[in-house]
Formats: sequence, structure tokens, C-alpha cells
Amino acid sequence: MSRARIWQLIESGALDFSLSGISNREREQFASFAWYFSNKYYLLVRKDSGITRLEDFARNDHFHLGIIRSFRYSDNANKLVDKLSNANRVSLAGGLEPLYEALLLNRIQGMIMEPFDYPVVQEKRIRDVTAIIGFNDPSVPHGLIMSKKALPPAEQDKWRALVDGMLADGTVRRIFEKYFNPELAAAMVEFQSKP
Repeated sequence: MSRARIWQLIESGALDFSLSGISNREREQFASFAWYFSNKYYLLVRKDSGITRLEDFARNDHFHLGIIRSFRYSDNANKLVDKLSNANRVSLAGGLEPLYEALLLNRIQGMIMEPFDYPVVQEKRIRDVTAIIGFNDPSVPHGLIMSKKALPPAEQDKWRALVDGMLADGTVRRIFEKYFNPELAAAMVEFQSKP
């Protein structure tokens, strides 16, 4: 299901939960969260794009960015998305695979990624033509998304307590360590949760 559709269903109350989302003022009107990890966003760019740092965008009018429809990121990443959107230099996709293909075909010259994307980025076909640039933003908390319309506050509190317990007893970290190196897994679960 597309991210845009998930948010619509959460807002309407037709979907009780979704696995992972980030907050903003609009979403907090209809969703609550149980924070369980935090990560940073990065820019994956084609090596031949001429972009080696964020400041290079000011002098490159041909760079096109690919993003997942209705996705929001960290502050600087969102500023870049908004700036390029206003200049009609953003392509939208329903998922990551079409973005990787567009990047390889040079239809876009960059996309925003997170640590979950590292295994795909390490594939030779992508690794050979791309570089990673940091946004210098703090990590962004991600949480279980709960529909305020579908779940009463007491139920939301129960789910939040369950997730908090899984963080406290190391369950979330052990799950992440199955897929990421121990340092990255630790960094993702050792964060200051949002109020």
C-alpha cells in the first residue's frame, strides 16, 4: 500500500496501525505514535551529477530528485525537497525500487535514503554509480502509527507501553541487530523519544 494511502486510512480510522512513521503538526491531528527507533536521512546521488555536498545544489540546475510520494524526512532534507519541488525538479514514486531504476537510468540524479536502504545501495550496480551525502540533521524519531479515530486514548497508551517495554528490555535492538551492524542497531534505538 502506498504511503499516501496509509496516511489517508489512518486519518479516516479505516486503518488502526501502520508500522513506522514520523510526526509533523498535520499528522499529530489524527495520529499518535509509539517511538521505537530513530535514524538519519542521506542523499544518494549519481557520482556523475557533480554533487558532492549539499551546497552544490545552488549551482546545478539540472539535478532532479526522486522521492516517495507523501514521504517526509528530516529538516534539511525536507527543505531540499520543497525547493526542488517548487522548481519542478522532483519525481514521485510509490516505492524505492522505481527510484533505484530511475537513478540508474539517469532520469533522476539523486534520492533520499535511510539506513534501511543500505543493503540495496551496496549492490554493485548501485554502489558503482552513486555516492552518499549527509544532511547534517539530527536523527528523526520513528514510531508505530496509531489512528486517533480508531483507537481510544487508553488503547494508544497500552500499545505505547508495550513498545516502550520492548525498547527497555532490548527486544527492538536484538531485532535490528539481525539486519544491521551492532553500532547502527545501537544508534537507532538509543535516542531521546519525543514527548
